[in-house]
Amino acid sequence: MNRVQDITETTWLKASDGSQLEVGPLLPARLEELFWLFTDIVARYEGFPQLPPLTRAVFEETWVRPVTVVVGALREGQLAGAYYLKPNQPGLGAHIANAGYVVARGLRGLGIGRALVEDSVPRASVAGYDALQFNFVFADNPARSLYEELGWREIGRVPQGAGPGRDALIYWRSLR
Repeated sequence: MNRVQDITETTWLKASDGSQLEVGPLLPARLEELFWLFTDIVARYEGFPQLPPLTRAVFEETWVRPVTVVVGALREGQLAGAYYLKPNQPGLGAHIANAGYVVARGLRGLGIGRALVEDSVPRASVAGYDALQFNFVFADNPARSLYEELGWREIGRVPQGAGPGRDALIYWRSLR
């Protein structure tokens, strides 16, 4: 697992296909790429509760502010995936991080999502968070097995939270 010492560090990780990933805070110049990657995911109803068509305002509420850090994974110079860390709730809940992950559709299955999730754990801890929580994981999301393998546990279920016949789950993991 990646062991960042500072949330602003950039590290090199390997995808399962052997390709190198440059993983670190996303530069503002890359936000346009992230907008289009996220737009595609929202349009396909793949793991986020936002409704299409995605607007810039909704994108910025999710990925730009308020966030602690947005981390991107570059593969061969292109944005392959990203995640954000931000307080799960204000005030008393701010010691728990919330995260959201995206991987470009054509690059799924190469271990990029795993690299991002594994990178987020030490980065969240270094940022001062005590735990990491996902508030709205679709019950049919294939990443659930990865989350569980890496120590998250389901702590809640919202029946039909993601629409008719589609439950939403809450996952939590201690960082201590």
